[in-house]
Amino acid sequence: MARRILALGVVGLLLTGCVSRDQYEALKMERNSIAEQLATAQTGSSADRASAEAWKSQQERLITAGNDQEKALLLANKENAELTARNRELQSKYESALNNQGQIVMGAALPQEIAGPLDQLAKENSTSVEFDAARGVLKLKSDVTFNKGSAELTPQAKNIVDKVASILNSPSARNYEFLVAGHTDNTPVSNPATIAAGHKDNMYLSSHRAISVSKELVAQHVSPQRIGYIGFGDQRPIASNTTTEGQSRNRRVEIMISPTTVKSSPGIAEGGIAPQKKATPALNKDTVSGGTVEQKQIITK
Repeated sequence: MARRILALGVVGLLLTGCVSRDQYEALKMERNSIAEQLATAQTGSSADRASAEAWKSQQERLITAGNDQEKALLLANKENAELTARNRELQSKYESALNNQGQIVMGAALPQEIAGPLDQLAKENSTSVEFDAARGVLKLKSDVTFNKGSAELTPQAKNIVDKVASILNSPSARNYEFLVAGHTDNTPVSNPATIAAGHKDNMYLSSHRAISVSKELVAQHVSPQRIGYIGFGDQRPIASNTTTEGQSRNRRVEIMISPTTVKSSPGIAEGGIAPQKKATPALNKDTVSGGTVEQKQIITK
């Protein structure tokens, strides 16, 4: 419909003279090209639909007038300029989304008191650790952190995670919490030994690796209240799985650091030791409380 209106407008203006046919043909082609790019880039955008309707309304008014060639040319040039700017903005957002594919963007950069030690740790262990201070993400490369098909930390990885815990337990990181996310490449789990160990598929394996890192952080006195963990399997690649290098990059565990959302203080106890909870009687899932420990009855399966 918009093209039909534009075509009618162009014909009307050509009939009245003043503006050359070549100008309008070139302008028509440019506008159609930009409009098609914009429509492809943001199909379904209510804002762009409203903008398009506004342009169409203005064009219809000018076409009805039928004798204002200069205004029509000005309007068409203005529309082209705005469409080009909008298309450039969308392209920028699209490229940004591609750059962040497979990653969880946490927001503001970390303060230097936290970022500095983590950056130094990454530099000292560049073959196994990457650190992005702007996103607050520490990345552990799974090829070094775990043996193939395993969720058990290698001695080298355990040593690195322990150093990470020391930084996360520092006073500077007191008001931050951590999401540990496991990722794999897209190669299906097929080794019977891996499956027998409980890593039935990539989702299990990525989750178990995230849990292993989380448990080691807790073992080094990072409060469990500050830690969450998740496994994405092969669903969030950061590189192409069609190459060996790309698959290696996709196998990773990320520790994402962000300001705490916990209402109560998730801090650590004096001296870097997590607060100890008051001891309670050991119960299992089959234990029924009957008032006193002596009165508890154990239900057999």
